[in-house]
Order: sequence, then structure tokens, then C-alpha cells
Amino acid sequence: MWFLGLGLSCFGAVLGQIFYFRPQTASSIPLFAIYIQVFEEIIPGPSPTARVKTRDTAFWRFMNHGPFNLKEHVSITIMSSTASTAAIAISIFASQDLYYHVRPNAGVGIFTLIASQLIGYGMAGVMRDFLVYPTFAVYPQLMPTVQLFDALHRGQDMVMQRKRFSEIAVKFFWLLFIGIFVWEWFPEYIAPTLTGISIFCLADRNSAWVSRIFGGTSNNEGLGMFSICFDWAYVGSGGGSIGALFTPLSTMLSLYGGCAICIVAFCACYAANTWQAQNFPFLSQLLYYENGTEYDQLAILNDDFTLNFDKLEQQGLPWYAASQLLFLVSRTIYIGAAITHFFIWHWDTIYGILKNYWTQECQDPHYRKMKVYKEITNWAYFGIFLVCIGMAIGLAYAAQSGLPAWALIIAAIFSWGFTPIIGTLYATVGYAPSIQNLIQMLGGALVPGKPVANMYFTLYGENSVVQAISLLKDLKMGQYTKIPPRVTFMLQFVGTVIGGLLNYIIMATVINAQRQVLLDVQGTNVWSGQQVQSYNSAAIAWGALGKPLYATGTQYGFVPYMLLVGLGCPIPFWLLHKKWPKVGFNYVFTPILVAELGFLSVGINSSVFTTFVLAVFSQYYIRKYHATWFRKYNFLMSAALDGGTSVMIFVWTFAVGGAGGKVVPFPNWALNPTGNADYCKRLN
Repeated sequence: MWFLGLGLSCFGAVLGQIFYFRPQTASSIPLFAIYIQVFEEIIPGPSPTARVKTRDTAFWRFMNHGPFNLKEHVSITIMSSTASTAAIAISIFASQDLYYHVRPNAGVGIFTLIASQLIGYGMAGVMRDFLVYPTFAVYPQLMPTVQLFDALHRGQDMVMQRKRFSEIAVKFFWLLFIGIFVWEWFPEYIAPTLTGISIFCLADRNSAWVSRIFGGTSNNEGLGMFSICFDWAYVGSGGGSIGALFTPLSTMLSLYGGCAICIVAFCACYAANTWQAQNFPFLSQLLYYENGTEYDQLAILNDDFTLNFDKLEQQGLPWYAASQLLFLVSRTIYIGAAITHFFIWHWDTIYGILKNYWTQECQDPHYRKMKVYKEITNWAYFGIFLVCIGMAIGLAYAAQSGLPAWALIIAAIFSWGFTPIIGTLYATVGYAPSIQNLIQMLGGALVPGKPVANMYFTLYGENSVVQAISLLKDLKMGQYTKIPPRVTFMLQFVGTVIGGLLNYIIMATVINAQRQVLLDVQGTNVWSGQQVQSYNSAAIAWGALGKPLYATGTQYGFVPYMLLVGLGCPIPFWLLHKKWPKVGFNYVFTPILVAELGFLSVGINSSVFTTFVLAVFSQYYIRKYHATWFRKYNFLMSAALDGGTSVMIFVWTFAVGGAGGKVVPFPNWALNPTGNADYCKRLN
């Protein structure tokens, strides 16, 4: 477990950081860690399953001492998946390097990464009675992984029929894994047109509107309507928690219902020139002057990166592209909707757990089997939280962030309040949009005129929730597969430390090699700085300009009030469900619906239509009419396709993608044209 866990954690940390700088906003969850069962055969040792036998020495007993079991396997996967998550603190350091020309001290940066991750772990431990133990906390995104573990291990010790299925499942998995690994070289490298084939763009290559609506193979190109995508890196889960083959259909329908409204809203605003939309790119995360040139954020800041009002008066307030503004509006509405959704749909369940906390034990069958293991106490988790808060305060001052200790503590308090709300949504429907907008809004109000301080406030207000949910999910994985809770936490801790070290190193390497591409609005279909651009723009808008830009009566003064609009969104569907309970209004997840009103504002969008069709085919048609096949192979197929794609992207990135020091582009040909890969008109 230690040998393979540490090795794959390094692998996952590098891959996860690479994914951060790719056009698609997806994390890397290394399902490839699941595929290491083969090591028990190929590594020499005294194990009865090893093909090469050696003497029973301490070294070979350590390397391969016996049959590879499920608990070792799950432990390796948890450790490496923790390491593979690109920490939000990376957005701060990348923004400072690219836009402020400041590279933080490596020691401060790495320890900030680690401390900001562990704060959330302390919070999660206290919340596990409500978001891990109960049966209602399902975590749908765990299903492919758990089923794969079941196929690889549990079948080996059961009756012959079960063993036969295990063998078939493993062969099915490896065929898909190898097949997708080979195939992905085409859309990712040899034939990028396969990322999004648009009949409309092929029919009219010179229309800007065709490009905006139907294009989408390049970052910030278009909305990808009706494009056909053959790249699993975008069609599948992309390593993330939303996957075409395992996310519940009701969740996907809510998500793509928001996408449909998103397309109409983006096009209508641009056509009507709402908020001067035609002065700016159709899709962009940057800030602009009203005439459409990129906003010089340093021109309004003092040398210590605080707002200078005299310089601001000279430069004027910045503008958003209309699509980015709608994204901000949608994510603000979402926060209010998530709060109301939590209280009207889930409060009875949570209240019942709280009411019976001291008198009744959780009856979940998985939890009851876990009683044989020692737990980490709530006080120990809370102690970890306090220690890390102390570290965070010291590091914030060491980094000269401008964030006072009292503001950091307020950020942590807000993260405590939102963890059960976002965690409940994630545990039940497999979806947890960011609360970044609200935290940035709050940070701008508490510490005005300081964009860098706003970044750090957001780090401890938002990232703590993200990390808490990550540990809760892994604790649930441990509950499903019977891993001791103390082991699960230890694995998370080790993965976090490894991830922090390598995230920082890879970030610096990619920025040095791809600086100009990361600063470009559209980037390429390989590298993109859109996540850094978005984070930095939000920090300037909320941190430096929160009051003048969003004050009541200004051009964007309505944005904060969208929080109140969101509070009312779930109520009509709740009332309709009360009146007509059999219609299905309870399957409309309004937080997801409104959050994705800006879903297409960033990234490669050519996969959206294909993903929707595949989700309906899998989660409705196959599940309803071929239920046995669905139960046996659907989640297994998702794991194989995601895993083979992840490994291919890792190999490609270092072999020819530039992470190894040199970019080796594939020669241009019909399916690898210059400009946009789908032949849509290239927009400036």
C-alpha cells in the first residue's frame, strides 16, 4: 500500500495540476490507481499470486508479501485521489505570478497549500455523523469505483458463478481501458477535429454567429450546440464528479435544462448588445475597458496592490463580457437556491439525526459493520481545525496577503455554515457547485480595496468547503469498503502533503513554459489559463472594486441581489410537489438548474450535446430496458473509459504536450487544421 500509494500519489498530483491548465474545467480523480491489481502478479516476491518467485526476504516480503486485497487497493486509491486534486491555493500563486509579477516564497506557498487543505478535513470530521454515516448520504459518484473494486476483489472468494462474472468483468474493463487509451491519441493529438464535429460550421465557415452558437472545440470559442464529440476527456466525467454514465438522470436533466436557458440568454444578450456585450469577446473571463481593450488592473493599484481611487477615476470601472456576467449572476442565484433547497427538502432528515444524536445510533448497515474500528473523536478533528487556522493566519501574514486574522476567522466560520448545505446536495444528487461568488462578495465587503487579500479570504472560505466534502466522500468510500476511519484520515493527510509539494512545482513549470498561452483569452485546445483568469478577474472585481462596481445603482449593482432571488427559486417546485406528489417536481433540483445558467461561459463546449445524449441513453434507456447489463457493467465501463483517458493524457502531456520541456505539434492535415479544429470562424 505504501509503495504503490506514494508512487501513484506523485503521479496523480502531477496529472491533476496539468488538468488545471487545460481548457476543460475538470479535476483529475485518478481511477488509474484502481488498475494496479496487476502488480501483484508482475512484481517478484513470495506471494502465491506472483509469477516470479523469490526468496522470502524482508525486502521481497515488503514488495509483494501476499495476495493484493481490497482494503489495500481502496487505500491506495484514496491517497492518490487526494494528492491529484489541484488545490485552490494554486489559483492565488498563479495569479500573482502571471498578473502581479510576484512569485511567492516556495516554503510559504507549499505550507499554505497544506494548511488550507487540512482546515476542511477538521470540519468534515465533525460533520461525519450527518453526511457519512446515514443511509441517505449515497454519494452517487462513488458507484463506478465501488463496483470496480467489487469486480476485482470480492468475486474472487465467492462461488464459481460469481468468480466467472469477476473474470468477465475484468476482461471487459481492460479491453475498454486499452481501447480508449489508443483512441484518445486521435482527438487529443492526431485529429483534434474529433473533439467536436459541427455540421453547421462545415456548412458556413465565415459566419461569426455560427461560430458563437455551434463552435466549441477550442477554449472560449462557442456554445457547441449540436456538436458531436468523440473525445472521452470531455464527454465522460473528465475525471470529475459529474459523469454521463453515473450521475443520476434527474441531476443531469436539471443541469442540461440550465444549459438550454444558458444558450438562449447568452445569444439574446449579445444580439441585443446588453451591457455593451458586442464590445467584448462572446466568451471571456477577463476584465475590459468599455472600448473592448483588456483592462490594466495594475494601473489602478498601489505598489502594495491596494486600490488607488485617483488612478481608478482615471482608468474607469472595468466591464465583463456578458457571458461572464451571466455566469456570476447564475452562481449567485445558486447560493440562495442551495440554502432554501437544503431547508425545505433535507431539513427534516438532518433535524431527525440531530434530535436523536445522543439517544439513537445510526442504523445504516455499512455503519454498523464499521463499529469494530476505532474512530477519531470530534475533539481531535476540531483540534486539527484550530491548529491549521493558526498556521493559516501566520502564513497569510508571512505572504503579505493583506488579509487580517479576524477576516480569515470569519471566512472559516462561513465555511462551517455552508459545509452541511453543499455537502447534503453533493451526497444526495452528486453535485456541488462552488460558493466562490458569495465568499468573494463577503470578502470584498469586509476587506475592501485589496484583491490579493480577497484571494486569500476566498481560499479559506471556499476551499475549506471543497476539502471537507472531499474527506466526507472518502470516509463514505471507506464505509462502503470497510476501511478503518483512522486509516482514511491518515491517507488523506499523506496525499495532501504530497499533492501540495508537487502542485507547486508543476504550476511553476507550466507557467514558465506556457506563459503567453495562459495569458491569452482563447488559449489553445491543449493549454488554457481560463481558471486563473477567472479567479484573478473576480479578485479584482470583488476585492479591489467591490463597492464601486457593485454598489446599488451602478451597472452591475443588481448582482448581489440575485442572492435573494435564489432564495425563492426552489419554493414553487416544492409547493407543486406538495399538491401533485406523483408528477415528479421533487426531481427538479433548482440549485443545479440555476447554477448552470452560465455553464457554457468557459471551456470547451463541443461535448455538451453528446454528453446529454449519452446520459439519457445510459441512465434512462439502458437502466430501464437492460437493467441487468446496467447493474453489472455500466459503472465499470465509466471507470475504464475515465481511467484509460487519464493515463493517455498524462503520457501525451509529457511526451509531446510541452510539460517535458518541448512541444511536438502534430502536422496539420484535414482533421488538424490551423485555427479552430471544427472549421468555425476564428473570432477575436
